[in-house]
Amino acid sequence: MLALALVLVLVTRNGGHITGAGQREGVSGDHDARIPGPAGNPRLDPDWDGDGQPVTFAFGGDVHFPAGTNLGDRLAADPSDALGPTVPDLLSGVDLSMVNFESALTDGTCPDAQGKQYVFYAPPSVVTAFKGAGVTLITEANNHGEDCGPPGLQTALATRASTGYTILGIGQNSAQAFTPYTTTIHGEHIAIIAATQVIDSDLQTAWTATAVQPGLASAYDVNDLVAAVEAARKTADTVIVYLHWGTELDACPNPLQEPLAGALVAAGADIIVGTHAHVLLGGGYLGTAFVDYGLGNFAFYDNTPPEDASGSLVITATGRKIDDVTWRPAVIEDDLPQPLTGADASQALAAWTAARGCTDVTATPTSALASPASEQAPATPAQVARLSVDSG
Repeated sequence: MLALALVLVLVTRNGGHITGAGQREGVSGDHDARIPGPAGNPRLDPDWDGDGQPVTFAFGGDVHFPAGTNLGDRLAADPSDALGPTVPDLLSGVDLSMVNFESALTDGTCPDAQGKQYVFYAPPSVVTAFKGAGVTLITEANNHGEDCGPPGLQTALATRASTGYTILGIGQNSAQAFTPYTTTIHGEHIAIIAATQVIDSDLQTAWTATAVQPGLASAYDVNDLVAAVEAARKTADTVIVYLHWGTELDACPNPLQEPLAGALVAAGADIIVGTHAHVLLGGGYLGTAFVDYGLGNFAFYDNTPPEDASGSLVITATGRKIDDVTWRPAVIEDDLPQPLTGADASQALAAWTAARGCTDVTATPTSALASPASEQAPATPAQVARLSVDSG
C-alpha cells in the first residue's frame, strides 16, 4: 500500500491549493479488519478513509439581502437570479456547497424586532435565491438568526418544512437545532452540524434552543455541541462543523475560537469552518483536520476594504483524509463576489495564506489530535467553563 503525502501551494486562475497528506489508500472493505479501537468502530480512527470516493465541498461566508441594496433589489426583482452568475462560479465543480445566511428568515416583515443595533431579515424568497445559485444548504445559527423574535423563527422553521430546503442550526428545541444534515455522496456518508458562538449577551437565554424552548444551536452549550459531533462521528465518514464565531473586524482568532476548534477536532470533526468577523481569517490544519477561522463576507453590502475580501473555500475529502484545499479569491463589488484572476488572485491568495500566521493551524497536516478515546469522551469541566462564556 503506497502512502502519498504531497503538499503544494499553487496560484491558478481560481486561487491556490493546499494539498495535504491523505490521498486515498487501499480499498474499502478491509477497514474493519485492520482498525482496532474502542467500540470497534472504524470511523473513530482518525486515518479512516471511508468506503467511497472523494467528495468536494465549497464553503462561502456571510450572505444578506437588505432592502435598498443591490442584493435586496435583485431579490425583489428575480429571486432565482438574485445571486447572479458569480456565486455559482465560485461554487462550481463541487458536490455540496454551504454558506451562512446572516439574517432572520421571516414573511418579509419583522414581527418582534429585537433590541439590537442591527436587525436583519429577509423573506422566504431567499430559498429560491440560494437554490438558483447552487447553494446546497445554509445555516441560520448566527447572531441575526432570531432578530425578529420567536415569530420570525417560527416562520423560518415553517419555511424549512414547506420547501424542504435545509436550514441548519435552528429548531423547536435543542435536539432539532443540533440535528446534522446528513447525505451520502459517492458512497461517503457526510454529516454537517451548525452552531453559533456569538449571541448578544442579553439575548443568549432567549435565543438559545433548549429541551423546551425553540431557538438556535448555541456553541456556548459545549456539552451539546461536542455530543452532536461525537454522535455524528459514529456513523459519518466525514464530519463538518460550520460555526458562527470570532470578533467583528478582527483578523485573528479570539480567545474562544482556538479552544473550541481543539475540542471539536478531538471529538471527531474533520472540517471546521465559520464566519462572523466580516473579514478573512486564517485557515490550515489542526492535526489532520482542516480549520478555517473566518470565511469573511460572501455576498454582502460591505463593499469597502477589508470587508470586501471574499472567496470560497473548496475542500476535497475522502472519509477523514483531506485530499485538497483550494481558496478561490474574490472581491465584493455591488454586493456580489467577483472572482479574481492573474496578479490580483495571486495577491489575494498571499494575503489569505499570511492570515494563518496568528492562528494555531499549520500549512500541512501534523499528528492527529483525535483518537477513539477522545471521540467518546464528554467535554471536560475546564472546557465547559472556558467556552460557556460571552466573548464580548
